[in-house]
Amino acid sequence: MQQKNLVIVESPAKAKTIEKFLGKEYKVCSSYGHIRDIAKKGIGIDVEKGFLPAYEVSSEKTKTVAELKKLADKAECVWLASDEDREGEAIAWHLTEVLGLPIDQTKRIVFHEITKNAILEAIANPRTVDMNLVNAQQARRVLDRLVGFELSPVLWKKVKPALSAGRVQSVAVRLIVEREREIIDFKATHFYRITARFVAADGKVFKAELDRKFDSKESAVAFLESLVGVDFTVLGVESKPAVKYPAPPFTTSTLQQEAGRKLSMSVAQTMSVAQKLYENGFITYMRTDSVNLSVQAMAATKDAIIATFGEEYHTWKAYKTKSKGAQEAHEAIRPSYLDRQTIEGTAAEKRLYELIWKRTVASQMSPAQIDRTIVTIAIGGHEERFVAMGEQVRFDGFMKLYSETVEEESDNDNAVLPIVNEGSVLAMKDVTATEKFTQQPYRYSEALLVKRLEELGIGRPSTYAPTISTIISRGYVIKQNKEGAKRNYDQITLSKGKLTEKMLSEVVGKEKGKLAPTDIGMLVNDYLESQFPKILDYNFTATVEKEFDAIADGKEQWTEMIGEFYGDFHKSVESALENQIKQNSSVRQLGIDPVSGLPVSARIGRYGPMVQIGGENGDKARFASLKKEQLIATITLEEALSLFALPRTLGEYEGEEVSVGVGKFGPYVRHAGKFVSLGKTDDPYTVTYERAVELIENKREQDRAAKTPIKTFDGVEDLAIMTGIYGPYIHSGGKNYRIPKSKDPMAMTVEDCQALIAKSKK
Repeated sequence: MQQKNLVIVESPAKAKTIEKFLGKEYKVCSSYGHIRDIAKKGIGIDVEKGFLPAYEVSSEKTKTVAELKKLADKAECVWLASDEDREGEAIAWHLTEVLGLPIDQTKRIVFHEITKNAILEAIANPRTVDMNLVNAQQARRVLDRLVGFELSPVLWKKVKPALSAGRVQSVAVRLIVEREREIIDFKATHFYRITARFVAADGKVFKAELDRKFDSKESAVAFLESLVGVDFTVLGVESKPAVKYPAPPFTTSTLQQEAGRKLSMSVAQTMSVAQKLYENGFITYMRTDSVNLSVQAMAATKDAIIATFGEEYHTWKAYKTKSKGAQEAHEAIRPSYLDRQTIEGTAAEKRLYELIWKRTVASQMSPAQIDRTIVTIAIGGHEERFVAMGEQVRFDGFMKLYSETVEEESDNDNAVLPIVNEGSVLAMKDVTATEKFTQQPYRYSEALLVKRLEELGIGRPSTYAPTISTIISRGYVIKQNKEGAKRNYDQITLSKGKLTEKMLSEVVGKEKGKLAPTDIGMLVNDYLESQFPKILDYNFTATVEKEFDAIADGKEQWTEMIGEFYGDFHKSVESALENQIKQNSSVRQLGIDPVSGLPVSARIGRYGPMVQIGGENGDKARFASLKKEQLIATITLEEALSLFALPRTLGEYEGEEVSVGVGKFGPYVRHAGKFVSLGKTDDPYTVTYERAVELIENKREQDRAAKTPIKTFDGVEDLAIMTGIYGPYIHSGGKNYRIPKSKDPMAMTVEDCQALIAKSKK
């Protein structure tokens, strides 16, 4: 039977949702994302023929393509409904090419949300594949393949084997490396901050801060002593009404930032959850740099606000996209149905949906009305002034529902101040000098890195998540948590004419989910900066994005753009290969080992960052690997020597020595000639004897279980079903045979086993 209409979408979840809205005349199926890409073998691009890419259908997609071809041949009309961005347009084009569909006759439809109205409107207004958008995507893929393919061999030869480089990824690594170097070079300085508590006429106590800081304890104490017996007079009271406006609706980058700050979601996790919400019809398309809302959405938001908070909380506001080169300027990310405050789904889906709903609704709520007050207090006989700042909310507006999170919290107190009059004398309750320290620069969180990339004009909505995932998976950057360290600080208080001093402590340097470069990341960055400064230049990378935008607008030919870039780039690659300087030859000398008297150094070795004792004058060297969070640039002699504490002997068990070490496959416990891997949370430098024995016994139990058949067969010798670390398998004739996941091992018969064995042997 011939199917009248075939609709091809990217994902099966999306297909199910769309099928609900279309009648029996439409069959909706999925391409499961991209069906073909540039060939993996070789460069995959014919540079001589205008950078013509050689596309191939991936092996895992051949079955999908064959099924789509059958359906397309039978259908009267094929509708290509892949996503509305450049990636989606490219997928639609690849489908026309592979399925043999005439590009000028095949219907292309796009929709910003998966709702019945949006789908039916798209069906009523089809277009053809936009080759400008396709070419913009082709240009990105070809340029990135050229950069990766030509740069990687340079890194293999000059830095370390098995490395790779990418255009946007390298710039992201540069940002993180530069920030790390700022932190390494940072030297904390201390100062004393003076705060006083005053009593107003109505008896209320409020805090004020001196408009000067002191750089030594002596000068701070001298100032406190000078305040004994002086008058404190209100010099001025300034009250100003202020207005706080809500943040605009979410774009891809602001959603990633806020989900990171409020929900502790990684950029990749945010996009994965948002994708599911979109495919299930809960939110609009999640890759966008537009803050616009449709008139219908704004009307629906108004109804939701009035119904929940009242009419005074609504203000009609149209947002305009400021992002340069915004390519997906359709609409911001918002709920498909504004009257739906909650949804069914996983915990992550519910939390992200609630965040999107609140942000969207808050964007159309009234501004908050605030009174900001500044009280200046004169000190008798002193030029310095105490300043108190207060904030009082007269009308909460959008803040009743939602407030944007700030990554770096300020130190200001914005308490509500009591009423004080100019000229009135205040009683001072006490005054305190607190030792403070300058703060080192913040490491980037994923959210802050996305924000910085967007500010620089680098990347687009679809590139942020894969960029961060790539630099972490390549081992150039790690996402780390740090416990922080205890630091003591002074606090001196003057109260009732007497000085009291106490030593307090605080935890500094605590981090959660911050991005830091590895030694390899720093090494690769330094080499690329020295040899390929253009590739790592922020302005150049942003300019390339603008050129992609120009191609998408039909204002530039993609092959010409690639040609202009490739000529100079290829020459610089050839020059780098001829240059004999090897970047990884640099060694950092740390000092002398007090035990052996031999020099201690740090460098990149064959298996990564390491420290070395001796080996420079023909003597035998000793080596130890750096810990994951350590850097060659910052490791101290003491830290380096502690790495040689392995292997550690913990004691004896069953008459045999128990030791802990680190080998090729990671940290281990050794006992009676056998090795047992440590758990992910075990530290070889601190693991206890009791824990080591527990691991030994656990391994024995696993081995015993692996040797015990889970099923045998009466009357049949040398045939059994066993279970191992990869699941159940057949054991026969001293050999093992895999059991497919589709089969229940406990239900298998002798014949089933023999059939699988025969098939495996073939």
